[in-house]
Amino acid sequence: MSGATTNVWFVYMLRCADATLYTGITNRLSTRLTVHNAGRGAKYTRGRLPVELVYRERVAGRSAALHREAEIKRLPTIAKRKLAAGGIDERARRPRY
Repeated sequence: MSGATTNVWFVYMLRCADATLYTGITNRLSTRLTVHNAGRGAKYTRGRLPVELVYRERVAGRSAALHREAEIKRLPTIAKRKLAAGGIDERARRPRY
């Protein structure tokens, strides 16, 4: 991969047009959102466009992002919806469910 790499990664949650939630990771959030909405993102979101960013969490490193993504994906749906309802304020620490 050319160019400088960053240790700042994001775990993000999207609300799809059918009201389902999708969770993923990236180190380039705005680019990733553009790719999702262009229909070239995850297979899950392609048929559920448009998508809207409802949650993001900054983490240090890809490994931490993968770990947190797995934690979020294991949450019950109601807990995921509560997390998404909290918005994208990165100053708030993640709640414990």
